[in-house]
Amino acid sequence: MGEHVGSRPVDGGYVAIGWSALGDLRQYADRDALKAALAQYYPDKKVGSRPVDAGILFRFTHEMKAGDIVVYPSKHDRMVNVGRFTGAFEHFSDDPDDYPNHRGVEWLLHLPRNEFGQSVLNEIGAFITVFLIQSSADAFLTKLGIAVPEGDAPVNEPAVEIEDDDTATVAVSKQAELTTGDFIIRQIMTKLSGYEFEEFVAHLLECMGYTARVTQRSGDGGVDVIAHRDKLGFEPPILKVQCKRKTDQVPRPEVDQLLGTLGEGEYGLFIGLGSFSRQSVELERNRPKLRLIDGEQFVELILENYSQLSPRYRTLLPLKQIYVPDLQG
Repeated sequence: MGEHVGSRPVDGGYVAIGWSALGDLRQYADRDALKAALAQYYPDKKVGSRPVDAGILFRFTHEMKAGDIVVYPSKHDRMVNVGRFTGAFEHFSDDPDDYPNHRGVEWLLHLPRNEFGQSVLNEIGAFITVFLIQSSADAFLTKLGIAVPEGDAPVNEPAVEIEDDDTATVAVSKQAELTTGDFIIRQIMTKLSGYEFEEFVAHLLECMGYTARVTQRSGDGGVDVIAHRDKLGFEPPILKVQCKRKTDQVPRPEVDQLLGTLGEGEYGLFIGLGSFSRQSVELERNRPKLRLIDGEQFVELILENYSQLSPRYRTLLPLKQIYVPDLQG
């Protein structure tokens, strides 16, 4: 499944799709009806993209059945969610994310992206919202404990083809972004220890204009790095940073631990390679002195400051600057 806003689909037991102007998708019996509706309600969309869009909408509404396995890679927390369709279909015209058509899902697994190889991540990172997983299907069935017969032939049904050139270009650009993020997280997880990750975070903060130092390896009360703007560290604000070199979800008690160390003129910064629980995010909204940096945001910080990284870290993360088309703005 394609990207959706926030964690509501996982918490609510569903996947959803937009195209709200079309209303309840069940009223369209076939692809031709969907193409006609797309032309009517989205006249500014390119004609060449309508067959692709109609195919996506038809598959979501009519082809997916109860018991089918669904894979939903959620970009906001870098998790791969795997479940089974329940068969339920509901339309919510007031959906808060403007994704009104819902398909019910019983979620079975929630796995960090780094548990899968890059070829698997490339396939599920397609720009198309709904598509059939072909070459890497076994990887997900194995995670679910479903036996895969030896010599099982791959599904012959073709994936939805992208007919519009601009759509294909955006797909390539998005895939490049995802692959780069996966590479950075994988390198950090495999090449740096927990303490070395703290040193890397301190160095990244220095690239951003702070003076930073790593605290003692024990007895730090949940604070791994101290950062400040002045050289001696006497002038507020003082940043107390906790670093977690893990890709799973950070629970609220760990964030509370950092908050408990803050004094007057001090701010808390929690950096992880995965995501934060809903309770942690809600806490951040109500605590102006707290900032949470998840894996996706951390990758963005690295890319923004890459030219200033020391040769040691540029060797760890060998990246080449390229320009890709930006056709979504």
